[in-house]
This record gives sequence, structure tokens and C-alpha cells, in this order.
Amino acid sequence: MSRRALRGSLWLYIPMTLLAIFFLFPIVFMLVSSLKADDQIFADLTSGGLAAFLPTSPVTLDNYAEVFRKVPVGRFLVNSLIVSLITVAFGLVVNSMAGFALSRMRFRGQTLVLGLIVATLIVPFDSIAIPLLFEVAKLPGVRFEGLVPTFGTSWLDTYYVQIIPFIANAFSIFLFRQFFLAIPRELDEAAKVDGAGWFTIYRRIAAPLAGPAFATVAILTFLPAWNQYLWPLLTIQSEDLRPLNLGMDYFFQLQTAWGQVMAYASIIVIPVIVVFLFFQRAFVESVASTGVKG
Repeated sequence: MSRRALRGSLWLYIPMTLLAIFFLFPIVFMLVSSLKADDQIFADLTSGGLAAFLPTSPVTLDNYAEVFRKVPVGRFLVNSLIVSLITVAFGLVVNSMAGFALSRMRFRGQTLVLGLIVATLIVPFDSIAIPLLFEVAKLPGVRFEGLVPTFGTSWLDTYYVQIIPFIANAFSIFLFRQFFLAIPRELDEAAKVDGAGWFTIYRRIAAPLAGPAFATVAILTFLPAWNQYLWPLLTIQSEDLRPLNLGMDYFFQLQTAWGQVMAYASIIVIPVIVVFLFFQRAFVESVASTGVKG
């Protein structure tokens, strides 16, 4: 590598490294504080320097033990996994098929449909939460007591209300459409010659070639599903159905135990980091490819 190229790389990687360290500070602080007693956390914060980001006191797992004692973490974790994984699974199927139809098929009003879908991106969820709450309250739900189904009068306080409203996603549909547009149409024509229909083309040609898009949508669907707070707060009353984020309220009592708060926050954040690290290469590849294709 020439000196000029090396200098250019340094000017690129040094700011990127500093920026990465800056964004990692809150996560490091959270993980380290979860291993300290409350008194030590505040002592390190007031001492200045990097003490708050280092395990300066004896490392202890007492905060995690208290978290599992105070809160049914296992139940909440299972609930969040059920909601997140089912939302991701159905979201990948529904959004990819919608994106495929908008990118490969031709039908009247196609541009209008795409425009309406993209327009929904500017509508914040907070503005439709209450109207949506009234609507789902009218829908009949089904609960199971063992293997016996019981038909309720509302979707409230069920898994349905946490999953179904979030399966279809405008950004996911748009991202799939952009990725499918990059696939040569000659492949469609060759498949039609062999007698393949649109669903066969989607299942055997488009979907296998869209692996990076599927990985990206999986991440972008998993994150909001895992981090849900406002919607479960409005719709879930039973402790057996609460997701992980609602458990944070258990720690903000008359005297907040910040070490336990950090431990519980770490339990929430670590699965997200693992999912991103697992899919990061496909995520970057998909963003790069959809960013340059029309």
C-alpha cells in the first residue's frame, strides 16, 4: 500500500473508530454498572475519569440474582421471544410477497398502491395507537386452557394483539421491492417458458436470491418487536403475557436500585446485540445494494 493510500485509510478509519467508541460508551457503562453495587456506581461517577466504565469494585452478580428474584424474567423472556420470532417469521413472508408483487407484476393502480404504502411511513405509531386499541378491543380472541380453546370477546390481553398489527410493514415492503428490482427479469421469462407461475418464480428464484434482504428485514422487524413498550402497556394486563420491557417498571419504586436496573437492561440488550452480530454482514450487504438500485 502506498503512503498516500495509507494516509487516506487513516483519515477514514480513525474517525470511524472514535465514533464507534463514543456509541459503545453507554453499553459499556450499562454492562459494567450491572456488576457493581449502587454506592459504587455513584462513587465512580463522581470520581471522574474512566472509573465509571471499568469494573473498579469487586465484580458481583448480586444485581442479576435480585432481578430474577423480583421479576419473572423467564416468563417475560419467553413472551418476548414468542412475539418477536412469530412477528419476524410472518413478516418475512407477507412483506416479501408484497414487495415481489410490486416489483415484478404489473397491475392497474400499482403506482398508487406503492405510494400509499410508502406514505404510511410518515404516520407515527403514537398517533394511531388509541384508534387501533379501540379496534382490536372489538375483535374476538381465543385463549387455550390446556388443549381446550376458549373464545373471548376481545383481542386484548392475548398474543394476537402483540403480533398481528405489526406483521405488515411499509419499510420492509419497500426494501424487498428495491431488492427484487435488481434481479434480472430474464429469469422470470425463462421460468415462464418452463411453465412456472408467479408464486413458483417467487419461491424458487426471487426468494433464494434475496437472502441479504431477508436478513435485513429480519433485524428491522425483530428490533421493534423486541423493544415494544407502549403497545403492550395499553393492551396487556396479565403478567403471564407481558413482554420483557414491561418488567422494567418493577424496579422504579420508592427507592430505585440502579444496579438492578442496569442488570435488567443488560438482559434486554444482549439478545439484540447477538442478533445484529449474527446478521451484520447480510445487513450491510443489503443496505449497500438497495441503496444504489432504482
